[in-house]
Amino acid sequence: MTRFLAALLGMALAAGAATASAQSITVALNADIRSTNPGVNRDDNTDAVVLHMVEGLVGYRANGSVAPLLAESVERSDDGKTYSFRLRQGVTFHNGAPLTSADVLWSWNRYMDPKTDWRCRSDFDGRNGLKVEKVEAPDDRTVTMTLDHASALFLDALARTDCGGTAILHKDSLKPDGSWDKPVGTGPFRFGEWRRGEYVTVSRFDGYQSPPGDKPDGMVGAKRTALASVKFLVVPDASTAKAALASGAVDVAQVLETDVPELNKTKTVEAGFFPSTTKHTFLFQTRDPLLGNVKLRQAIAASLDIPQLVAAVSNGEGKPNNSGVPVTSAYYDAVQAKGYAYDPAKAKALLKEAGYKGEPIKIIANKRVHVPSFNAAVIAQAMMQAVGINAQIEVLEWVTQLDRYNTGNYQMMSFSYSGRLDPALSYEQFSGPKDSQPRKVWDDPAVQDLITKASTISDEAQRQAVFDELHKRQMEATPLIIFSNGQEAWAHTKRVQGADPWEGKARVWGARVVGN
Repeated sequence: MTRFLAALLGMALAAGAATASAQSITVALNADIRSTNPGVNRDDNTDAVVLHMVEGLVGYRANGSVAPLLAESVERSDDGKTYSFRLRQGVTFHNGAPLTSADVLWSWNRYMDPKTDWRCRSDFDGRNGLKVEKVEAPDDRTVTMTLDHASALFLDALARTDCGGTAILHKDSLKPDGSWDKPVGTGPFRFGEWRRGEYVTVSRFDGYQSPPGDKPDGMVGAKRTALASVKFLVVPDASTAKAALASGAVDVAQVLETDVPELNKTKTVEAGFFPSTTKHTFLFQTRDPLLGNVKLRQAIAASLDIPQLVAAVSNGEGKPNNSGVPVTSAYYDAVQAKGYAYDPAKAKALLKEAGYKGEPIKIIANKRVHVPSFNAAVIAQAMMQAVGINAQIEVLEWVTQLDRYNTGNYQMMSFSYSGRLDPALSYEQFSGPKDSQPRKVWDDPAVQDLITKASTISDEAQRQAVFDELHKRQMEATPLIIFSNGQEAWAHTKRVQGADPWEGKARVWGARVVGN
């Protein structure tokens, strides 16, 4: 690791003033990408890099809603089953070829071919409930997709970053034998070089046509870039990334939350926190002999000073949220903002009503550095013990904890869910039948019906009413306690502006170099 850091510092010195003046930056990745193939053999790092080069018909806004991207407009039929996408004019691929509806059809057929091994094929072929029955191109600029039933989540599924944004690709992305070569997309950057285990480079696509907007908005909005090139450098060790930022060897990196104050004391680096839709929670096994009693679960909720807990595990930067709707969502309203009240006297009264006799309640946690699992469990344990609950902690390796979660083998668990932008998908993460899906914590058929309704209707006011009702029921049943959404600590050198990440992913098309 010392030799690696020395190499990084040597790169920074060799670049000299020329690098500072050129519109080129280096972004640290904590692990190498898995491929350059959108939605195939991917992880978060892969998605972050690839989505600088490719685009789909639609993309996410920062508030979790979906907006046109390669489409200039999207129209839905009255029965909610047919979507018509009108393509933007003047869009070209990195090889200079114009975007047409034929490219959309070719890309879609490739995704739906089992040989492609696209992560999201099951979300569109009927296996997960939704089926795209027909895709047609009435003219060069129009594509229609017909579903087997109305779905409010269809556009959300197309926009998903783990699906590669259902990117529209040119045929030149494949080798003559049909195997994958490299992404020839429509994004603001074009593929340069991938030296496995070391770095990926991309360069500005001078023929890029940005979607409307005066600033980046999630994965849409203004995407015109001032950067000539970007190097995504693999820096697996957090301490090395921190040192590389301070030296100028890298310009942008995710860092440990605990490193933010120190980095902000330097003259060359700025660090801060950025929200994500991750959910940090305490899960209850409602089939446990003790925690099957709703009054005991409510007592635990009343014993927790959630604002204090969130402040402690987030260095004072987090915002409490007891709702399944993320605070960044367009559906987060006054109803969602109503949370549990810290009330030790009420907790003690509920314990008495529940017939609690001091039996041990074990909280399972892990010590991964980028989630508050262990720290939150320690604080919750102290608060629960203060009202007479015999709370204990069992620390497990993450892989073991995940196995216990998947099988439902626990009493209480400090657990973080990955982000879901649409609230229906967020509630679906923890709701469902335990008999067939033991990982679910909220087993209520009426709740599942509400989630299904929210997944079908598209009217925003009607969906809001469903999400508000779900929150009220969740607060009453307390099958889990969501205490906050995630926040990611990122830093950048002061020579760079506009490099804010989104949903835990580097996003640098809005970045520019401003000085040495």
